[in-house]
Amino acid sequence: MAIEIRAFSAADTPQALTLWRSCEGIGLSSADEPQHIAGYLARNPGMSFTAWDGDTLVGAVLCGHDGRRGYLHHLAVDRAYRGQGVGRALVDCCHAALRAEGIDKVHIFVYRENEAALTFWKGVHYIPRDTLALLSASLTG
Repeated sequence: MAIEIRAFSAADTPQALTLWRSCEGIGLSSADEPQHIAGYLARNPGMSFTAWDGDTLVGAVLCGHDGRRGYLHHLAVDRAYRGQGVGRALVDCCHAALRAEGIDKVHIFVYRENEAALTFWKGVHYIPRDTLALLSASLTG
């Protein structure tokens, strides 16, 4: 069966969470609760995508922007569908959506030890930024 790429809807979140939890290298947190995903999708309409084989979700990615730069989060493809272009198709859809919004640069956060993901991202022309450090601050405590 052909893989169908669709816009990510809030109704897809339970299946996406199941997929993300099954994939190595995806870091989930309280920010990934369904209500937060719904808010992200509402703030970034038509930017995130899912991949389906019939009624089965086989890939998902969150995509958004801040008006200057795009950001991808949680790209995941079911193990049985890897190496078939599903991840690349999802990324291509995100890139097209970002370009349509006038965004010309996009970032992805990848765990340094996630070699498979780093190889994938380099294969779709993402370049590691060794001159930058990611710093975070909690606003809840």
